[in-house]
Amino acid sequence: MFVAEAPYLRIAADLRRRITAGELRPGDRVPSTRALVREWGVAMATAAKALSALGEQGWVRAVPGSGTVVADRTPSKPPLGRDSLVRAAIALADADGLAALSMRRLAAELGVGPMALYRHVPDKEELLRLMADVALGEAELPEPGPAPWRPRLELAARAQWRAYRRHPWLAPILLNSLVRPPVLAAGLRLVDWSLRALAGTGLKRRVKLQVVMTLNGWVGGLAVSNAFEVQAEQDTGITGDQRLAADMALLARLLGSGRYPVLAEVMTGLEDVDLDEAFEFGLRRQLDGIAVLLGEH
Repeated sequence: MFVAEAPYLRIAADLRRRITAGELRPGDRVPSTRALVREWGVAMATAAKALSALGEQGWVRAVPGSGTVVADRTPSKPPLGRDSLVRAAIALADADGLAALSMRRLAAELGVGPMALYRHVPDKEELLRLMADVALGEAELPEPGPAPWRPRLELAARAQWRAYRRHPWLAPILLNSLVRPPVLAAGLRLVDWSLRALAGTGLKRRVKLQVVMTLNGWVGGLAVSNAFEVQAEQDTGITGDQRLAADMALLARLLGSGRYPVLAEVMTGLEDVDLDEAFEFGLRRQLDGIAVLLGEH
């Protein structure tokens, strides 16, 4: 048996259709109960029930002094917090380089005014410190980790290298001063974890710290060269391979001049050496040197 839809439901459905079609936009007044009575020929109570049903469904809301208006159903953005701000800054620096990161640009990416950022960070310098702490904190350092010094220091070096390759802007921030780098919780954790590799070796405390600083400084120094190349590509759109190709004629002319005979001989037929290959070679030599220091010839 067919049951006719209640009149108030038909009215509500029609208003909902007009809202979804864009005929009524958020903030627009919807027809009043009196207007619905005239349009649909129903009782005042029926018209009021239709508006009440729409309100319960979140399509409309009552505004004192203005009547009933279309509700804004756009999902609200989560409030800006320091963590979301820092991660947005990291994403921006990863994509466009550190030179592209400004408080104004970051605010635009987040859809807020620049002054909103300063409620969470006092200045750009502090923002960079927080970014570096989060990025370096991604380094995986298992607990308790390997006990022998060599695999432990190798793991620490590789964890740093992965972080630097993932975030090319990170190395210049950390290597701004090797002796007094920015204070980062992630950095302290890395150094502490690395120092534990040298426990029981008999090295003096100062020498232990110098070993870790030297290894970390070498990894970061290699990463800085990558950072410069990545930033140059982001600034100019010209890749490192393209720049090398443009310089090949000059390089061939200089090597063919006879002024650099040993270098010319070594480079004959030599394929390009990438940074990851240089890292693997250098890491082995760094660890071999520490072994000599420890008397493990």
